[in-house]
Amino acid sequence: MTTTYQIINYPKSIDVYAFLEDYPHDCPSCHQKITPNYNSATFNRDLTQISALLTCPNPYCETSFVANYLTNDTSCRFYYESIFKVKPQQFTFGKEIEQLSPLFVKIYNEAYFAEQNDLFEICGVGYRKALEFLIKDYIIKNNPNDAELIKSILLGKCIKDFVQNQKIKDTAERATWLGNDHAHYVKKWETKDLSDLKLLIRLSVVWIESEILTDQLVTSMTK
Repeated sequence: MTTTYQIINYPKSIDVYAFLEDYPHDCPSCHQKITPNYNSATFNRDLTQISALLTCPNPYCETSFVANYLTNDTSCRFYYESIFKVKPQQFTFGKEIEQLSPLFVKIYNEAYFAEQNDLFEICGVGYRKALEFLIKDYIIKNNPNDAELIKSILLGKCIKDFVQNQKIKDTAERATWLGNDHAHYVKKWETKDLSDLKLLIRLSVVWIESEILTDQLVTSMTK
């Protein structure tokens, strides 16, 4: 597809038409197949590149993004090269959780990104995987001699056999149940949804973080 756009801020302060070959076919925010709406564009200094500001036409998205176009000659025909992807919104955790389980933070935010983009059939599985890394890293921290065993057994058994803090045990166990619902064909907890799973994970994070902070303060203030 070839489209002609008028580039009005040409470096020599004159109007010029540049031919932008093809469109980006995917929105970097909602990931739908699109033909974006054109807003404006600018040349670089040596006139070999154009950065075009485009907008997703999806009424549920309407995100603006930048596409780069390059040319190899002195004509005004530019070829689509790359797109500036939208940086996903990140969910922030305390440093205690980041240090305890960096993969939990990474996986959780990947699931969070999927949820932001309405990928509801896969984000629940992502949250369930994030939970497993959080709980197993927490258990391994408290039981380093059993690390290899903990890595190999099911999460539910890990929680039952190794978690001593009752609040963590209660929330992590129920988060596992709901997480499994998002991974299996048959849903057992019909009255619970993704928000309940996220709440239970958040509560697990709170109790784990509270335990770590309490231990740190008590250790630093021994009699």
